[in-house]
Amino acid sequence: MHTGQHYDANMSEVFFKDLDIPIPNYNLSIGGGTHGQNTGRMLEAIEDVCVKEQPQVVLVYGDTDSTLAGALAAAKLCIPVVHVEAGLRSFNRAMPEEINRILTDHVSDLLLAPTAVAKVNLEREGVRGAQIFVVGDVMLDASNFYADRAVKPAWIESRDNVFSEFVLCTIHRAENTDKELYLRQILDGLRQCGHLVILPLHPRTRSRIQAYGIKLPDNIMVAEPVGYLEMAWLEANCIAIATDSGGVQKEAYFHKKPCVTLRSETEWTELVDVGANVLVGADAMLIAHALQAPKFSIKERDLLYGDGRAGEKIVSIIDETFK
Repeated sequence: MHTGQHYDANMSEVFFKDLDIPIPNYNLSIGGGTHGQNTGRMLEAIEDVCVKEQPQVVLVYGDTDSTLAGALAAAKLCIPVVHVEAGLRSFNRAMPEEINRILTDHVSDLLLAPTAVAKVNLEREGVRGAQIFVVGDVMLDASNFYADRAVKPAWIESRDNVFSEFVLCTIHRAENTDKELYLRQILDGLRQCGHLVILPLHPRTRSRIQAYGIKLPDNIMVAEPVGYLEMAWLEANCIAIATDSGGVQKEAYFHKKPCVTLRSETEWTELVDVGANVLVGADAMLIAHALQAPKFSIKERDLLYGDGRAGEKIVSIIDETFK
């Protein structure tokens, strides 16, 4: 079931095509509204599908509005809920994702944590009546699986000499885009970093830049949102990554690239602990300084996110639990 939360063709359809993912049986086409509108409409539509299909289990991923709506719909119908990527915490309840993940964890029957830290978070909250397993991160599975299928974007292919050294940047979180001062600070920090910056532009970020009348610095090259395989190429070939995305922080680590996180906190605290990630918030000076000479020492390269077989473990655990 695809809720349609990510409804832009470059943010949705491209992934089904590039990654050979089967077309969903149900596409609810719900997106573009506020958090409350989306979650409410999804809850109603997912409930209808669950009543019709009578699934044995409902599996939800991550921390989106879709995640919460799926978990609530199933829980209220007394259908067991399995949460993949359980236990992540930024400890910032101003983030909609933080509310989504906390509520989802507390109505789930099976909690599949990507890291030992995530398991500790769940235990500290006194999660009761649910089984917790540390399985590793499905994003590592995907990164390994598609590594040799990465695609160089056509606009780089035709102008290779221009892109010999670049910083990759993604900005999409409401905390950065919906505050004009924060967005201007981030872009100013990128201006001062001394490198070409490639910025695949999220639709929300594009609209805010236009609404605020911001003129982008000359060293920032804007691109349309890219598919997973093109993103993998950019991550593998950049000198550093600046992002406010949770997933991209991990992908930077998978590709052995220093990461500058445009937030004051992260769910992936282990990346900061090992020296792979630095938190700079929306501070122009800190951003520029971190990117000018991005040489971060990674203290250790252990299995922070498992062995790349999280998907297999998840299937096995679900099979054993609900057979």
